[in-house]
Amino acid sequence: MTELGQEPGLGPEPVPGREPRVPWGIAEVTGPSMYPTLRHGDQLLVQYGAPVRAGDVAVLKHPLQQDLLIVKRLAERRDGGWWVLGDNPGAEGDSRVFGSVPEELLLGRVRARYRPLGGQRSARAVVSWLVRGVRPVLAERSFSRRLRAR
Repeated sequence: MTELGQEPGLGPEPVPGREPRVPWGIAEVTGPSMYPTLRHGDQLLVQYGAPVRAGDVAVLKHPLQQDLLIVKRLAERRDGGWWVLGDNPGAEGDSRVFGSVPEELLLGRVRARYRPLGGQRSARAVVSWLVRGVRPVLAERSFSRRLRAR
């Protein structure tokens, strides 16, 4: 996954007496590990520092290669971190390989995904893209129950 936005803490300083704003960013999906929820080339709207819970899709630093960002579903808390899994059971590169991800490597929660707008810019093409190409990324609440049932 490649990152197009900023990491938390790189924005302006908070104003005293005002709630700090949670920064937003954009990331791009590379690879098949989150298929069918996310596809290679999807753009993600990421809310950095947002509260998370099991079932959410999140952007994290890879625990073994921290300059690499990954997007995974948070399955459950284990051993002081998050057990994370891809939605594609045939793809590798999740907690089954590297174990729990420490909390400090969790960067943000994915709120929406959009597919890049094709070459056409007609009003009809844009409306079609808005209807089909932009979707919220919702938490799957039954995910941790399914994990325990296996």
